[in-house]
Amino acid sequence: MIKVKDYLRVKDAADYLGVSPNTLRNWSRDGRIPVYRNPMNAYRLYKKTDLERLLRTINRPVPTGGTRPRGD
Repeated sequence: MIKVKDYLRVKDAADYLGVSPNTLRNWSRDGRIPVYRNPMNAYRLYKKTDLERLLRTINRPVPTGGTRPRGD
């Protein structure tokens, strides 16, 4: 059974991630995050757990090691 409190609409989900709604729509289209549809009005819905998982992957530190090539 779907619990509405476990989902966010596109604007709220985008605010939660700190991106624009269009960025979130593009990520959904590209398969970076699953999107669900409200059966009554077809609004895009995003699971909070999916948003949290995406945030964890975005916030991973970039490994550093070695030196960067110089642009000489």
